Amino acid sequence: MKVIVTGGTGFIGSHLVEELVLRGYSVTCLVRSTSNLQWIEGFPVCMVQGDCLKVETLKDLLIDCDYVFHLAGLTRANKTDDFYCTNASGTENLVEAVFKYVSGIKRFVHVSTLAVAGPSNDGVPLNVDALPAPVSDYGKSKLAGEMAVQAYKDRLPITIIRPPAVYGPRDRDMFVIFKMIRQGIFPYWGKSYYSLIYVEDLVKGIVSTIETDKTIGGTYYLSDLDIHTNEDIADAIAEELGCRYVKIKIPKGVMPVVAAIACKLMNKGIINPDKIKELTHPYWLCNSEEAARDFGFEPKTKLKDGIRWTANWYKIHKWL
Repeated sequence: MKVIVTGGTGFIGSHLVEELVLRGYSVTCLVRSTSNLQWIEGFPVCMVQGDCLKVETLKDLLIDCDYVFHLAGLTRANKTDDFYCTNASGTENLVEAVFKYVSGIKRFVHVSTLAVAGPSNDGVPLNVDALPAPVSDYGKSKLAGEMAVQAYKDRLPITIIRPPAVYGPRDRDMFVIFKMIRQGIFPYWGKSYYSLIYVEDLVKGIVSTIETDKTIGGTYYLSDLDIHTNEDIADAIAEELGCRYVKIKIPKGVMPVVAAIACKLMNKGIINPDKIKELTHPYWLCNSEEAARDFGFEPKTKLKDGIRWTANWYKIHKWL
């Protein structure tokens, strides 16, 4: 079975490529000329140079493919238009090309984000039927991407996955938190609650969606089924690293200023003005009941194990 993966060089995408190879799929990755191939160079995959923003590069890529996993996208950008260009227009180009050029496609899987739905207002994990209410430009652009995919719902077998915060080996966002904890500090703007998922559980779940027809037309949240506070996460990291930390309290009113400064210093880091629009909300929670019902999704990794494995990877690769 021939599988196309966009975004296969990234954190989640490279783990997905690895899982697909392990399951025996023939994998082709769409890569840009500027892509860093370090995480997939050792895998037996075909790499085709192209870009979802360049429609002319998509036709030959899609010849005789059975499945498409679309993960390419921007999680942070200097300009709002950049989010929409990649996350909305790029997605629209790809799904349109699949419809035009692929006969008998078995599944188009679009990997989206909990940011599309926005935060829970009352602390109750969101179901997939909750009305989307994104609070960041990133979330709004990913919602536009979902709508582009949904427009083909009656013409293509589509599935949409909305992960919450994802962590694990190769992740640079969580790495920032690890570094701060190791240095003994933890920025704190009040207690917050999160759904999380370890990357290995996520990619296994993503691949499992194509192994049953029950998921055609469906949208799914995939999480580790627990609710974690920001303090739980910090404590698990500190315990694994054998260190202590002090909370640095940051009033929510000054968070945009801090983010603007951090963005300049860190060059598009995890702390940026658009991300702050999300972080000021305390409940980022989702419900994975539909995934358990339709394809038996059952995450294996608890927070402490996932943090330990992630920390070990950071140490082995000399990030820590």
